[in-house]
Amino acid sequence: QVQLVESGGGLVQPGGSLNLSCAASGFTFSRYAMNWYRQAPGKERGLVARITSIGVSTYYADSVKGRFIISRDNAKNTVYLQMNSLKPEDTAVYYCHANVPPGDYGPRVSSWGQGTQVTVSS
Repeated sequence: QVQLVESGGGLVQPGGSLNLSCAASGFTFSRYAMNWYRQAPGKERGLVARITSIGVSTYYADSVKGRFIISRDNAKNTVYLQMNSLKPEDTAVYYCHANVPPGDYGPRVSSWGQGTQVTVSS
């Protein structure tokens, strides 16, 4: 069973920073790309950042380019999202996501963490 557990959210002032973590289990972490999504109230969930299996390539939504950094530690089965220069419009629930076969066997399943709230406000 795939499990994704986020941590690190909270309340931060505009211009501040937060570092989100997502601990993964139930599959061979180093084989698969990992994603961070977010969903603000009244809006659809959207992709924030993606990192390939060994971290060679990354993707960022235009709204976070130059401010957010996605990284991973395959030895710790953990993916991170370092968020800098935070803005009120970054306020959302942030979700870790992986599209992986449970136990590395069978078809891929879209799996989500429980989400962590990030609030940017003065």
